[in-house]
Amino acid sequence: MVSSKGKLRKFAEVENFENVLQPSFEEVFKKDFYLKGKWKTEFFKNSNPITLELGCGKGEYTLGLAKLFPKRNFLGIDIKGARIWKGAKEATEKEITNVGFIRSRIDFITSFFERGEIDEIWITFPDPQLKKPLKRLTSSRFLGYYQNVINSSAFIHLKTDSVELFHYTKALADYNKLAVDAFIEDIYQSEHARDEVLSIKTFYEKGWLKEGLKSQYIRFKIDNEQQLNEPPEEESR
Repeated sequence: MVSSKGKLRKFAEVENFENVLQPSFEEVFKKDFYLKGKWKTEFFKNSNPITLELGCGKGEYTLGLAKLFPKRNFLGIDIKGARIWKGAKEATEKEITNVGFIRSRIDFITSFFERGEIDEIWITFPDPQLKKPLKRLTSSRFLGYYQNVINSSAFIHLKTDSVELFHYTKALADYNKLAVDAFIEDIYQSEHARDEVLSIKTFYEKGWLKEGLKSQYIRFKIDNEQQLNEPPEEESR
């Protein structure tokens, strides 16, 4: 557990990190953030593709990917500033310049990015929202947000320990005839166990693996113009 003093210290430090943006509610609610459409030119100052990690937590996956792919840009989004602190601090200390973090709600992403500005989305170990399907980060509701920021060739990646979320996502993809490029039911017991991207482990994933949970992975594409619908409940079980 992090003490209240520890959280306050992290909040204060995050305020000074150049790689962290913490817009107010008023700056993004039904408004365009000032960097919308300008992330490559004004934030990263290059023309490299942008990968977005949603619910990035402590930023382990964002950082891991950034180290593997120095010619890509990476942005992690999370609502918790104390979580973002860890990734932002490491990126600052190690001078990892192709990384940034945004403290915001995920359902505000259309305020941050133009259509086509994002080249790839990663969703790593999100809350499966077992009782609230439309709050799942792979629901038709959230995929609708993503359609408005990704380009036509972008992949959506989900890595999860939730069997329910994994099969729900596959059912939604099948129901909407989305192009599923990969479907792995147990990463570390498959031929992909040593894959340098899929084997990046977060702090929490390591704990769940010790408890015997499996890490699952699905990768798919969505058409920017397609109307997406929820799968019948029985198909997502």
